[in-house]
Amino acid sequence: MGRRLAMSLITAALPAAALAQASDSPAPGDWPKYARDLSGDRYSPLTQIDTGNVKNLRQAWSFRLRPEGGAAVLGGTVPIVIDDVMYMPIGNAVVALQADTGKELWRHPVKGLVRRAVSWWPGDGKMGPRIFYSTGSEITALNPKTGELDPTYGDGGVSKIDGTPYPYPPSVFHNVLVVGAQTAEMPRGPSGDSRAYDARTGKKLWQFHTVPQPGEVGHKTWLDDGWKGRSGTNMWVWYTTGDPKTDTLYMTIGGPSPNYYGGDRPGANLFGNSIVAVDAETGKLKWYFQTIHHDLWDWDLPAPPVLFDIHKGGKTIPALAETGKPGFMYILNRETGKPVFGVVERPVAKGDVPGEWYSPTQPVPVKPVQLNRGSWDKSDIVTAADTTPEHVAACHALLDSYGGTFFNHGSFTPFFMKKMVGGKPFSSINMPHNGGTVWGGEAADPTKGVVYVNTSEGGSIGWIEKRDPKGNYGRGDENSPQPYDRGSLIGPGAYSGFNASFTAADGRKVTLPCIKPPWGRLIAVDANTGDILWASRLGITEELPKGKQDTGANNGSGGPIVTAGGLVFIGATSDRYFRAFDAKTGKILWQQQLDYAPLTIPISYQGKDGRQYIAVMAAGSSLAPSSRTPEGKPANNESLIAFALPK
Repeated sequence: MGRRLAMSLITAALPAAALAQASDSPAPGDWPKYARDLSGDRYSPLTQIDTGNVKNLRQAWSFRLRPEGGAAVLGGTVPIVIDDVMYMPIGNAVVALQADTGKELWRHPVKGLVRRAVSWWPGDGKMGPRIFYSTGSEITALNPKTGELDPTYGDGGVSKIDGTPYPYPPSVFHNVLVVGAQTAEMPRGPSGDSRAYDARTGKKLWQFHTVPQPGEVGHKTWLDDGWKGRSGTNMWVWYTTGDPKTDTLYMTIGGPSPNYYGGDRPGANLFGNSIVAVDAETGKLKWYFQTIHHDLWDWDLPAPPVLFDIHKGGKTIPALAETGKPGFMYILNRETGKPVFGVVERPVAKGDVPGEWYSPTQPVPVKPVQLNRGSWDKSDIVTAADTTPEHVAACHALLDSYGGTFFNHGSFTPFFMKKMVGGKPFSSINMPHNGGTVWGGEAADPTKGVVYVNTSEGGSIGWIEKRDPKGNYGRGDENSPQPYDRGSLIGPGAYSGFNASFTAADGRKVTLPCIKPPWGRLIAVDANTGDILWASRLGITEELPKGKQDTGANNGSGGPIVTAGGLVFIGATSDRYFRAFDAKTGKILWQQQLDYAPLTIPISYQGKDGRQYIAVMAAGSSLAPSSRTPEGKPANNESLIAFALPK
């Protein structure tokens, strides 16, 4: 559906000065953005740590974010590193550390909460570099040498975010700061528009209407005035990617609100669930590609696309790859939005919710194949050979409570109105549960055109039911009416994962998926051909008996990086392991179990001591007495851990 299009919206043009022409290629030893560079490939060119010596990797230092205790809220934090100085948020402050020792250099107290990351602007030749962060309603600029406010930016170092708040770091594209929007999941509410600001002055540059207004491209995909006051349809993730050669920015836009009922928003609902390419300088629409028409599954796009070049038919193609919650990978020409290997509009089943609008087809890529299971039948239920008899019995009991079967018509299976069949509720199951790939996103080796992505398996079971107009399931209230919402045996407002709880042999209560393993994998895709190179199980289930623990595990919250040393590093799983895979074969070459789970994206950089470091955030908290501070507060166990080869 991607094609070159006219402008959707410009609210202002950039100042006459040209965009800053600071290097778009980071120094080999730096990691200056959330995903390292504008392409988002998370590829480190460092080679000191390789497939032959990674087994010798050891912890070099660690930094505990908030030793005074408090709630653990920063598990998604990814630091940045420039010239051996590391910058990162710690909730109530931003800190700078010596990157080869973890020694704190300065600390900037924050009013409010700062999360996920900070942004580096290298300056424009006249103004020096800055560190930017956001607490939601404003962007703050710091002097990276001192941690003090930079009074030459905005109003004393601070500029306001116009409209809907965005509590994550702005994405830096030359002299442009781009922010998304954090919206509530209500039918009517704050706009999900993306906005851009001048990194030098804080002046607003442009605003892009993610729900097209009258006369704009895509407006006619909102029927019956469903666009009016519509919320959601926002770039909610905390970074985006771009191509400096064409000044193109790629935004991933989530689904419109509410998530599971769209009767008041008939139509395909652009730019919901779309990759949207705009001119970074002006906000002009270049092209779009919609991955889901009229989303009814909360399968909005998470991480932005990764950019790289591929070789096909003797030609070099500027490409991007985007994966999302249904587990499809779309490989597109990043200059035109056209699929490289083709996309077909596949007919899908229709539900029976009164007044609902169902898209007759959904876009499915020809290659690569779906990265996780998209369909289910009774033969997919777990067996005692996979896990334990107790788990199998619990899964069959759960299935029986829903009448002994589920309705499934492959990906995009609809949820039907609640009804009883034989005295038991009729339910759909949709694969996967809560997404094959979430915000962890992909990494890519730009020298080979290979994409690495982790996926999770599972199933959502439930139906649609009438909504209590006075109730609030987190997506609205009586001032934002919604006649129908999701439901399951768990209760109103919730789909149930196809997971069952049972008592393990050691007496612990365990909840595990009811489909056959693997439940999580790390996958390598050759984007030059669209073929799967390898797929390795990612994560173990320690609650199962020895010999059955290699199940793979849910891993939706983190993602991989890849290095020129031939390694893919990833945490992402709740088993607390940090792992290194052989990028060619998918074999695990090194792993270390940490005290807490590394549920975020690692980074790689070079310290001033000449060593290559791999760093990752490990997060968790405990209310146990042994995990409290001397003052009796709950301990915060979020720590950044850096690994290196021995000196």
